[in-house]
Amino acid sequence: MGFYYFIILFIGIFCIFLAVYQGYKGKSLLQRKVIITGITGVLLVGLAMYLFTPGSSEMIAELLNLN
Repeated sequence: MGFYYFIILFIGIFCIFLAVYQGYKGKSLLQRKVIITGITGVLLVGLAMYLFTPGSSEMIAELLNLN
């Protein structure tokens, strides 16, 4: 499972770098595409960090009533 968490983390980091690059290339960080890409990257990095914490799978199982 950790392999998939790393994939999520690297996709998130890539989205953040892509948003920063698009912002500097287009000379505006306030474009819709840049904002959506940046927010998606931040959410993916946050999700990956949460999934790496001990006990996160038990919390998700409780939330989804999988027990």
